[in-house]
Amino acid sequence: MTTLGTASAAPGEIDTGRLPVGQTRDGTEMGLPVAVVNGAAGGKTLYLQAASDGDELNGVGVIRRLVPRLDPADLSGTILIVGVVNYHGFQVAEHRNPIDDTKTNRAYPGDETGTSTERIAAATFDAATRADLALDLHQGSTSRMIEECRVRCGTRHRLHEECLELAKVFGCGYILDQKGPDGQLARAAPDEGVPTIDPELGGSVGWDEHSIEVGVEGVFNVLRSYGFLDGTVRPDSQVRATGFEQYGSPTGGVVSFERDLGERVARGDTLFEVTDVFGEPKARVEADSTGVFWRTRRLPQVATGEYVCSVGTDVDSY
Repeated sequence: MTTLGTASAAPGEIDTGRLPVGQTRDGTEMGLPVAVVNGAAGGKTLYLQAASDGDELNGVGVIRRLVPRLDPADLSGTILIVGVVNYHGFQVAEHRNPIDDTKTNRAYPGDETGTSTERIAAATFDAATRADLALDLHQGSTSRMIEECRVRCGTRHRLHEECLELAKVFGCGYILDQKGPDGQLARAAPDEGVPTIDPELGGSVGWDEHSIEVGVEGVFNVLRSYGFLDGTVRPDSQVRATGFEQYGSPTGGVVSFERDLGERVARGDTLFEVTDVFGEPKARVEADSTGVFWRTRRLPQVATGEYVCSVGTDVDSY
């Protein structure tokens, strides 16, 4: 019997339930939606979570589409799933937890006696570190971006190669291999021996069917490659970037992009132009380095110094 919160499944069974993480402001008990898919045969354990940032919905879409397609009779091993991590942010479609104004993916490994976000992080970290590998599903929130997998443990980490291989198997096509900020699950879980990545499934607020399907295919790639399901996967070569340059606007106005997401750029190529509201050119911004046009703001209006786009640099194939 395998349990996660109130979900409990014997081999060959699936169950859903709630993972207790405290109470709401009116004293109601609060629990994150969880599922246990316990395969008929023994094997590894995969941990999967979504919406640690409450407005990043594509990961929820992946889980919603994935779970009905899983038959425990065909599965070797166990899948532990938390469908919504940032409970409070998800309710109001906000990125951070509005109870303590904290970003969940900066709170790991958490604190079971701490703030709302720290308690949620502690409960989900405990679940993640029961696994052999973990996927933390994200998206670009209000930005437009390519589908990518992020390896956040750093190149000197003892599990770096295992995390990098997991990202390649997931198969978004792009990998950002760059050490992440403290408090990210994909940084904290490898310290406990669990290879972990965070697939970034597209961007912009909403529910993108293409990015969701990329995520579903990625999870199935992992399930087949690591022996949860029958089948073989031959991972395609991925475009890997180990650097990331961000560009702001030198002036206020309206932005027009000169490159498409995923397009290669060379040093000196124009990335975007800023005009006034009447179309009069005010500034053109060029790439400082060769790389891949990786991410942009969603809305065109900008103030001086405001974020506009990012380029993945130090690019190779992996």
